Amino acid sequence: SAAISIRRRFIQAVGRQHSSGLLCFPNYKQVMQYSPYDLRQCGFSVGKANALLHVCQLINSGDLELNIPERENAIKQLTESLLAIKGIGMWTVNYALLRGFNYLDGSLHGDVAVRRNLQYLLNQEDKVSAEQAEKWLADFSPWKALVGAHLWQQQSSSGY
Repeated sequence: SAAISIRRRFIQAVGRQHSSGLLCFPNYKQVMQYSPYDLRQCGFSVGKANALLHVCQLINSGDLELNIPERENAIKQLTESLLAIKGIGMWTVNYALLRGFNYLDGSLHGDVAVRRNLQYLLNQEDKVSAEQAEKWLADFSPWKALVGAHLWQQQSSSGY
């Protein structure tokens, strides 16, 4: 619910209005017009605000290319480029690949909700570690991220 609230405030503050009146996600040029302080007012942490602005600057300069073909080599290259940015970790990369590129073979194994719901699904008393979740999800390749997203949503009423 916190992430949904931050997303809503971000779109309300920075988003663009469609001709229908619907507020849409901003593009990188629109985000670059805001300061880390402005993004903090939406609920971003200092690190997340700085990382988002850095990504926008890299896209603007051409140092980060997001229009990639869906080839494994291109996904690896994008993953490496994103992981090199301070404040971006593997969960963020895999989530961005799932939502932004429809890449279904990423893994959300580090997500707390994924691990909690996997524990519930497996009827396990002990918490599921990220390593256990990664190993379990590996059997679902090339749809690991999709299975992870379903686990993430399993006991949620808020959607994702």
